[in-house]
Amino acid sequence: MVTAAPPLPVTRAPRAALVRHLGPNWYASVMGTAAVGTAGTALPVSLPPGVHTLLAAVWALSLLMLVTLLAARTLHWLHHRDQARAHLLDPAMAPFYGCVSMALLAVGGGAPTAGRDWLGMSTAVALDGVLYTAGTAIGLAAAVAVPYLMSVRHRIEPSQASPVWLLPLVAPMVSAALGPLLVPHLPPGQPRATLLLACLAMFGLSLFATLLVLPLVLGRLITSGPLPLALTPTLLLVLGPLGQSTTALGSIANAAPGVVPASYAHGLTVFSVLYGVPVMGFALMWLALSLAHLVRARRRGMGFAMTWWGATFPVGTCVTGAAALARHTSLTALQALSVALYVLLVGAWLAAGHGTVRGLLSGELLAGPRPASAAPTPETGRTTSDPAR
Repeated sequence: MVTAAPPLPVTRAPRAALVRHLGPNWYASVMGTAAVGTAGTALPVSLPPGVHTLLAAVWALSLLMLVTLLAARTLHWLHHRDQARAHLLDPAMAPFYGCVSMALLAVGGGAPTAGRDWLGMSTAVALDGVLYTAGTAIGLAAAVAVPYLMSVRHRIEPSQASPVWLLPLVAPMVSAALGPLLVPHLPPGQPRATLLLACLAMFGLSLFATLLVLPLVLGRLITSGPLPLALTPTLLLVLGPLGQSTTALGSIANAAPGVVPASYAHGLTVFSVLYGVPVMGFALMWLALSLAHLVRARRRGMGFAMTWWGATFPVGTCVTGAAALARHTSLTALQALSVALYVLLVGAWLAAGHGTVRGLLSGELLAGPRPASAAPTPETGRTTSDPAR
């Protein structure tokens, strides 16, 4: 007598299984791609014919990446909630939830600048409004929730201080920099003034939080030595709050005339230059320090990791910051600086993009984390996950 075979166990769909190890750090690729498009449109120089179309295409790519990643992360939360909760409770991965906010904001902010010729201004503003609202809400929540988790649930040693800690704190600064783009499209009076001053408040929120964390990062480098090789590119994340704060003040000053009293508008313009020039000086010093660490890491065998995307969006904020200062001061040196930084941004984006495509095709980037070695060497830091993947 032939008996029926027992039913096969139900397994997750292969498509869902692919995203099990897809962390929030992947949103950094969306941020970096959007930065190439939007920072290019912000350059204070005349662009050759056809470049605007190319920049719009790069921004459209970032929009496509955002939609794809949102769909993949939805599958992740539906089928792998255990892994999603583990990311929140992981001190190495939780700060990357700030990237969710910044990806939404970066793509939305590019709509009325890089994407307006393709979308039309009304559609571009509507898309920006939706993504800006969602991104700002998520960013403000992450700026509170992630430090809360780090203080009450995570167990962190001083030697584990990382530039990644800045990610949830800089998200409100991105809102501060991109919100002024929407000010002219609001009704005159209270709505415009409210959004403009809200952007200034988010500038302060992010700035003071950054000033508290940045000394921990520099102190960790000095007292505990270089970061692990795979995490070395995250040093460039420090440029994010520096360049973005300079950009934010420039954008706020540009939107202020007619929205706040004339004396306030003039004061904001003066403040944007008096603040931005010293901060840009520090940013250039940190850029040189980071590049020196990167050269050292490459000589010691640093391969590609998703942390390479940390060299894109932060550099893009310095491009827009230098461009804002160039417009307010009319200095040729600042124009040249913004162009030079943009060249660096494009190079970093091409390198990170090439490594990501190759890793996706090989399947390595979506594979599970490698088992941790029993005895970590000085080149490997103690973390509970691999944010480089």
